[in-house]
Amino acid sequence: MKERENQGRLESYLERAMAIKAALTLFEWDNETLAPQKAGAYTARIQGALSAAYQELMTDSELVDLLKERESQELSEEESAIVREAWEERRELSCIPPKEYRAYQELVSESARTWADAKKKQDFDAFAPVLEKIISYQKKFAGYQARKGQRLYDVMLDHYEKGFSMERLDEFFGILKRELVPFLQKVIQSGVDIPDDFLTGNYSEEKQRELAEFLANYVGFDFDRGVLAESAHPFTTNLHNHDVRLTTHYKERVDSSLFSVIHESGHGIYELGIGDQLTLTLVGQGASMGMHESQSRFFENIIGRNEAFWIPVYGKLQELFPQQLGKVDREDFVRAVNKVQPGLIRTEADELTYSLHVMVRYELEKMLIEDNLDVRKLPEMWADKYEEYLGVRPEHPAEGVLQDIHWAQGSFGYFPSYALGSAFAAQIYQFMRKNMDFEGLLRQGEVDVIRQVLNRHIHRFGKVRDSRRLLMDMTGEDFKSQYYVEYLKEKYGKLYGVEV
Repeated sequence: MKERENQGRLESYLERAMAIKAALTLFEWDNETLAPQKAGAYTARIQGALSAAYQELMTDSELVDLLKERESQELSEEESAIVREAWEERRELSCIPPKEYRAYQELVSESARTWADAKKKQDFDAFAPVLEKIISYQKKFAGYQARKGQRLYDVMLDHYEKGFSMERLDEFFGILKRELVPFLQKVIQSGVDIPDDFLTGNYSEEKQRELAEFLANYVGFDFDRGVLAESAHPFTTNLHNHDVRLTTHYKERVDSSLFSVIHESGHGIYELGIGDQLTLTLVGQGASMGMHESQSRFFENIIGRNEAFWIPVYGKLQELFPQQLGKVDREDFVRAVNKVQPGLIRTEADELTYSLHVMVRYELEKMLIEDNLDVRKLPEMWADKYEEYLGVRPEHPAEGVLQDIHWAQGSFGYFPSYALGSAFAAQIYQFMRKNMDFEGLLRQGEVDVIRQVLNRHIHRFGKVRDSRRLLMDMTGEDFKSQYYVEYLKEKYGKLYGVEV
């Protein structure tokens, strides 16, 4: 009887914790979509109070006793994972002084608005003092959380992708630098010109919105359990697997929103696919940011930029935009949306150059955390690295160091997961090609079959299993970066007639 009573008390603790997190998620969604400009400082205080309540709940001494008792019992894989995550969450929160934790949460809640204003005015100096404060907090917290001998940036990386330390990421990005930077030069020097002027023009927002909803639905996003809104920076969030929220933006260039929607739908489909028994628990989310990104990049690129995908649906685009695309062949459209064109903006990057954008951020983050790089030097160093790897140089901070919101939100260690996600997706694609007629399914409009395979091997497990375990269980192999390099070289070597 007492055992069942204590189990109920533990569930009550964790239920309250998830309710607070859901409330914080709603505020974050509101801040990016509907909140008035002058709400920031006041709303930040509410978010700070909720964050403090969450920390207090997860560090309560009674929770320790309840977790100890629970882990002494015979548990299922899911129950063990929930206990594991509760211990980990408690360990990370209990070492941070409550006053510092709340002050930091209020800082990052308000800093996003400071960043947005600085970006709009192309004024890095206006954001630099706030960024310095965030980095100071990040390093202090990482110092509290570090295990014996663990480096600060490795602590931060562990928050987003366990098992991928600087040592492992240095190896991964080293391969990308060695293989993809010279390959990109070959592509650029090939002389192949792919027209894409028809992608820019008078694409009305109304028709783009109709296309966005059509494509999200087509790839499997369930609008009975999800919504699509607008924001400056497209993102996905959720309260649980029956309330998943996507955003996109609408620009002159139609493929910007088009692929943003397919990308965010990939994130959303992952969250929708998490088992009902896991949602609203500490494991009711994606396995990691890298695995989450693998699903969005898989839908955006491996499905969405695949020529076979457009066979059943290109007619819909021509129907919506007869003036712009009515006389454009499907093959020319697919070539255009796969065009390699080194640019300055990560979120607009082509598939081949995308991870080079991420590599710049990884290298600078390491220097900020491990080498105490002066924040004021960031714009120049950012520009130098873009020129070295991509052959382009930003003219002002808004198209350079200020383009991403992540550092304003305190998300240090997040960026590498974007490149890892692309590499995970390539490994999953290689496995699927060996075991099913992948392109045949796309030609027939049967995206649901591919989605069901992803759900069976990845989505339904939530955070019960980590990324490397999921890859191993699905493909029979640990993570191998070679699949990503081979995928890109095969695809773009063929498109540009470049020998690999």
